[in-house]
Amino acid sequence: MPPTANQVSLGRETPKHYGITSPISLVQAKEADLVLTHRLTEALKPYGVFEEELELQRRIHVLGKLNTLVKEWIRDVSETKNLPASVIESVGGKIFTFGSYRLGVHTKGADIDALFVAPRHVERTDFFSSFLDKLKEQEEVKDLRAVEEAFVPVIKLSFDSIEIDILFARLALQTIPKNLDLRDDGLLKNLDIRCIRSLNGCRVTDEILHLVPNIENFRLTLRTIKLWAKRHNIYSNILGFLGGVSWAMLVARTCQLYPNAVASTLVHKFFLVFSKWEWPNPVLLKQPEDCNLNLPVWDPRVTPSDRYHLMPIITPAYPQQNSTYNVSVSTRAVMVDEFKQGLSITDEILQNKAEWSKLFEAPNFFQKYKHYIVLLASAPTEKQHLEWVGLVESKIRILVGNLEKNEFITLAHVNPQSFPGPRESREKEEVSTMWVIGVIFKKMETSENLNVDLTIDIQSFTDTVYRQAISSKMFEADMKIQAMHVKKRQLHQLLPSLVMPKRRKHSTEGLRQMNDSSLDLSLDSDNSMSVPSPTALSAAVPTSTPVKSGPLGPPPSPIAAAASQPEIQASTMSPPAVKRPGSPMQEERKRLKSDSEATGNFLHFGLFILCILQPNNNLIISLSPQRMVSTDLSDVPLLPANPIPVVKNSIKLRLSR
Repeated sequence: MPPTANQVSLGRETPKHYGITSPISLVQAKEADLVLTHRLTEALKPYGVFEEELELQRRIHVLGKLNTLVKEWIRDVSETKNLPASVIESVGGKIFTFGSYRLGVHTKGADIDALFVAPRHVERTDFFSSFLDKLKEQEEVKDLRAVEEAFVPVIKLSFDSIEIDILFARLALQTIPKNLDLRDDGLLKNLDIRCIRSLNGCRVTDEILHLVPNIENFRLTLRTIKLWAKRHNIYSNILGFLGGVSWAMLVARTCQLYPNAVASTLVHKFFLVFSKWEWPNPVLLKQPEDCNLNLPVWDPRVTPSDRYHLMPIITPAYPQQNSTYNVSVSTRAVMVDEFKQGLSITDEILQNKAEWSKLFEAPNFFQKYKHYIVLLASAPTEKQHLEWVGLVESKIRILVGNLEKNEFITLAHVNPQSFPGPRESREKEEVSTMWVIGVIFKKMETSENLNVDLTIDIQSFTDTVYRQAISSKMFEADMKIQAMHVKKRQLHQLLPSLVMPKRRKHSTEGLRQMNDSSLDLSLDSDNSMSVPSPTALSAAVPTSTPVKSGPLGPPPSPIAAAASQPEIQASTMSPPAVKRPGSPMQEERKRLKSDSEATGNFLHFGLFILCILQPNNNLIISLSPQRMVSTDLSDVPLLPANPIPVVKNSIKLRLSR
């Protein structure tokens, strides 16, 4: 629900001190600020960020049912363990919420993160056995699945069409009091690490809400920033941007620095503060405390690896952790640039030169760069694809890191939105997902030609994915990863029309000539998925977005000769090449080169793309044969008896001035 007029703070000065520093400003809100805040609320409504009262009440009703179910189950468990009747009556047990729902910023249709807190006689094995059975008996429960071996074990379900993730924590208490405060650090004593991890989400969320001066102003500001981040494709913890809790902490810090400001001012100050923040100085909401429980905490003075974190945002609850350890050089650069653009836009809004809608205009990622790497993950069935895509997506940041380390690459920008991929043929059942990475190459100054070989960068990434899939016994035949270099002008051949401007008919017909496999680019919604699932709103791209060219000059002009050539790399199949741990990158490059030049030891020929950017700015694609070599697999788990087909990716570019 959007905030009402009396919920927006009118700027009462707050005597309490928030945060680790003094406020930057205690200025009271003016009438103009309140008008701008009202306009902001109205601008947010079309994007579905506010839930209707009826839907909100349904969520409360579902959580009430779930809480009753939990208490009934605890009583049953207590009876089976022969606890005294007096204890059973008072044993308690409670459902807590955390995440966006607890913060009060959940959107329409969002799931609920919940934590089930149980007394000491209820075991985790009980939760994943008898409680799971009790859930199966409920007719409102659908899509029930347990992930007991996860880093944070969870039961996922749909209760009356509301998606819920339930964690479990067993406290060292005989009974669970109704007024239990999970922020109490003493609750962590004598708990196993899985319970501590499960408690962490609730503890962090509760701390954030206790560390902001005005919760309603915080919520409206956070809704705004989350929508802006999603629209600008920088909302994804797993891919190296920021997740929900990180954005919440940045907004909370802004609220601490401007405790009397209303949302319209806070949004502007958010961009002001973090466009000028001197990273890697950490963002802290409170001074870290040591509870002497010997749990690992973020501390660069003690832990050397913490010194390399690029954009540390530290959770306020013990044990303090950096919520942004996935951030890379490229993702930080992209986010800082977005902060600066956000500041420029909000400057205009506060001067009444622009409307709030301008802040939520989605930039066209597919016009921003001249060069892209398209990553394609495919599997034979929907179930296998779901697991495979989850693994591949969790490792994409490794590929981005590899590309960043390449001496010829300035920036590698992965788009968090994924897309249904093409099928190899109409006859073959296959489900695939694509991710797109924009790449900026360094400007050529000392030499006319620049030879860039991305083969090792990509191969080490794919080897990592295949190794983990094999070691976790998830790998199945025909699970594939493909990487392709694609020019900006070629993207329309792979991407759905909802994100790319429509091309002339002859452009799509050129696609039919690609490769011998004759890719089917028709989008079958029943056989495709996108992870993470983009909202319909974030998929909409304004056609008026200005085109930005990369550092190598303006977009290349059309090439008649290239139109008849295959423009996207053909895939070749062989067992996975495995890079031996500890081998230097340079030696690996030399080894692959020498192996590829060998005359007898190869499986079969493949194709790699040689891209030549000539002085006239024409990017010409030609095809060259490459021998694919076999590699010693003695350092990885044994493969099944039948050879596993694995895509070998080779991308080599020659860029000329």
